[in-house]
Amino acid sequence: MATFSVRMAPVLVLCLALCLSGTLAVDKGNFKTCDQSAFCKRQRALKPGESPYRALLETMELTNTRLTLQLINDNNKVRLLLELYRLQGNITRVKINELKPLKPRYEVPDVLIREPPTEPLSLLSQDENGVVLSLGAESQRVIVSARPFRLDIMEGRDVLMSLNSRGLLAFEHLRMRKDTQADPEAEKKEEADLATQAETGKEEEEKVEDGMWEETFKSHSDSKPNGPSAVSLDFSLPGVEHVYGIPEHADTLRLKTTDNGDPYRLYNLDVFQYELYNPMALYGAVPVMLAHSTQRTTGIFWLNAAETWVDISSNTAGKTVFGKMLDYVQGSSETPQTDVRWISESGIIDVFIMLGPTPKDVFSQYASLTGTQSFPSLASLGYHQCRWNYNDQEDVQSVDAGFDDHDIPYDFIWLDIEHTDGKRYFTWDPHKFATPKEMLQGLMDKKRKMVAIVDPHIKVDSNYKIHNEIRSRGFYIKNKDGGDYEGWCWPGSAGYPDFTRADMRAWWASMFAYDQYEGSMENLYTWNDMNEPSVFNGPEVTMHKDAVHGAWEHRDIHNLYGFYVQMATADGLIQRSGGTERPFVLTRAFFAGSQRYGAVWTGDNAAEWDHLKISIPMCLSLGLVGISFCGADVGGFFKSPSPELLVRWYQTGAYQPFFRAHAHLDTPRREPWLFGPENTAIIREVVRQRYTLLPYWYQQFYQAHRTGQPVMRPLWVEYPQDPATFALDDEFLIGRDLLVHPVTEEGARGVTAYLPGKGEVWFDVHTFQKHNGAQNLYIPVTMSSIPVFQRGGSIIPRKLRVRRSSTCMEHDPYTLYVALNLQRSAEGELYIDDGHTFNYEKKEFIHRKLSFANNILSSVNLATDAQFTTHSWIERIVILGASKPGKVTARTADGQESQVEFEFDASMSVLTLRKPGMNAGVDWTVKLQ
Repeated sequence: MATFSVRMAPVLVLCLALCLSGTLAVDKGNFKTCDQSAFCKRQRALKPGESPYRALLETMELTNTRLTLQLINDNNKVRLLLELYRLQGNITRVKINELKPLKPRYEVPDVLIREPPTEPLSLLSQDENGVVLSLGAESQRVIVSARPFRLDIMEGRDVLMSLNSRGLLAFEHLRMRKDTQADPEAEKKEEADLATQAETGKEEEEKVEDGMWEETFKSHSDSKPNGPSAVSLDFSLPGVEHVYGIPEHADTLRLKTTDNGDPYRLYNLDVFQYELYNPMALYGAVPVMLAHSTQRTTGIFWLNAAETWVDISSNTAGKTVFGKMLDYVQGSSETPQTDVRWISESGIIDVFIMLGPTPKDVFSQYASLTGTQSFPSLASLGYHQCRWNYNDQEDVQSVDAGFDDHDIPYDFIWLDIEHTDGKRYFTWDPHKFATPKEMLQGLMDKKRKMVAIVDPHIKVDSNYKIHNEIRSRGFYIKNKDGGDYEGWCWPGSAGYPDFTRADMRAWWASMFAYDQYEGSMENLYTWNDMNEPSVFNGPEVTMHKDAVHGAWEHRDIHNLYGFYVQMATADGLIQRSGGTERPFVLTRAFFAGSQRYGAVWTGDNAAEWDHLKISIPMCLSLGLVGISFCGADVGGFFKSPSPELLVRWYQTGAYQPFFRAHAHLDTPRREPWLFGPENTAIIREVVRQRYTLLPYWYQQFYQAHRTGQPVMRPLWVEYPQDPATFALDDEFLIGRDLLVHPVTEEGARGVTAYLPGKGEVWFDVHTFQKHNGAQNLYIPVTMSSIPVFQRGGSIIPRKLRVRRSSTCMEHDPYTLYVALNLQRSAEGELYIDDGHTFNYEKKEFIHRKLSFANNILSSVNLATDAQFTTHSWIERIVILGASKPGKVTARTADGQESQVEFEFDASMSVLTLRKPGMNAGVDWTVKLQ
């Protein structure tokens, strides 16, 4: 939901909203550039190649699990402690902190799913210049060089990654302020510490720069009681030209170099009408970058929750294809290299280097640290209908009926902030939503569900139970002077609960109990918006950095706030069911690990063609860093889409993981049947395509939950040796087997899709036409076209009897689409469980392998220790790229054989087997003779 619009009673907020919503695009002046962020400007001013840090090799200690070593800054004699760990699964962890900080520095809790298990490190050699350690596998080793300090990770003769090779390590130590009355005890401690740290040579007097001890931006001042505390480190990636990740940015999938502009910024912000194709911060931040070349994929996970900037430079950036050819002809041997530099405002350096070597290895390495995508309920993979706002219960009822009247399926209808009693969350408007249980029961009778918004800003109102409880328990974030922090948001004056506190999160979770959240039922789920946190009258529309969370400043934890809000909300939905039902929680703000708690969307986009296009790389980037359950507001949140744009957006959204239409309060209504019968028919058809594919989507999410592989993935993930795929972001794969190239150009008559894979074939899922891989294919399109291809060699299950909601289709039969490769074989899987509980964790599911080879199609059990039964049966089998058989027989495990009717389309080589009739959960074979 947008930050600013004219809809609040309080006059101040009204004025704020008017001032700030008058423009049609982001007011960049509300958000800092690197130059306006004192620590970023300071760090960016450092020159490469002048590192003051030296490793003190005599301080090295090596145990079975870690190496520790002191570093000294020769300019100021401050010592740092380096810790190096070899972790299970080909990951190296590097931590750098002050040896004796004036007070503790923040280390991010709760993001890692456990303390990562280590593996032994062994010393290979040592001299006065450095040490060499073995990383065990495949001749991998770490070289620590002493002067200047540098760390290289090698395999054989190849350098995989270097740290501080450009000498941009910086660690601003905590210190007392010299120019004011300070605490004399602390000052004595600092002097004593410096005395013990000092070696020969005098400590240089550090100059005080603007913004070190206080900083102003527009009318806001940041008191910076701890002074400068930034950390920074550079990484060099030899052989790499393509880096990805660090969402959220409205930019291309392949990250750009930042030499001539601002670095990419990671700082969760409520950005009104964000601009495209720039490195500005948006609602979420995942500090994970992937680097890929034909040789290897690696990853960097920078575990820091403070404001962070990421600079990227490359020695091949800006070279044209001709320039690269010239290098080749002239024998110029400059290896491509990408250099990355991370700069954070506070905390420590804690970095996980994931060494791959394949894309899938990097995904499982990252999942081993922060967990996998939570397994969503099947219904949440259906279609979601939302707007700000459905006016009242009658409106909800009439929209619900509209879907039935127009034969369009949906699973969830959503309520935005106007459903509450005066923006008091956990309440209902007493006039418009007087009997919420009656409304929810009406939806439940049709096997449908509802999502209502619960935001983390709490109206300051002594007649509001939630506010009184939080205040009396002392759960609000404090301002720098110790009072409850208050800011302006939708309700007017609001307090912000301190979700970094486990006791606050537990209390919040308890508020979702059916006896606490009046009017709620088991088919009501939750949406956390505005959780960056959004503070309309705060600096950059967010919270003051010197606000206080217990022992820590908001600056230390800022990017974690939304992560904790979603965590507490998901816990609440699980607890209210006694731990049996899977939750559904959508969040706008997120961090590393947010994948464990639900879904994310790309925020307040606009009804413009470029916003439709950008939804693809934005969701691809999120998938690469573990967050698979991603979508964009179908139709665009701001402004009104043309019928053509709306149709194309439905066609795109139906093939993205989270499929929800949403619209701003000020836009005309846009339910899918309001644009004339032709457009209604096209939208109906594509929503129905989504529902037929739910078995495949569900299976992909099961795999993501088990392995950490993304559901919606860039082509290079499956074709890592094919450079033609490395920068593609206008098409994508769902799992391995479906390739989608949405139409995102206005008035398009055709699109060119790249079909990857030499020696592979792809089948158009609508016409069954076969195309060879490793080619650019021009596809003529009409308004009803959405180019989708199934990979030859795959088997995809669908349910073709589409009903009003996914739950109504639970017991319906399957159709298997078997697409043969050039070797005339194919394989796939079928996963079935109850669709909504955690019983799959108790082995209550069906997981089968489907294989076609030597003219026999078989289903075998992949989970022999699992128990589940299904009423669903195999209604039809469609084999693409087939030849005509003489007869077809089906055989079940008990030995029963039967003949199967078939028809063969010789023009398209498509064989359709009708009603083979086996239960979907048992062993069977079908033989073509």
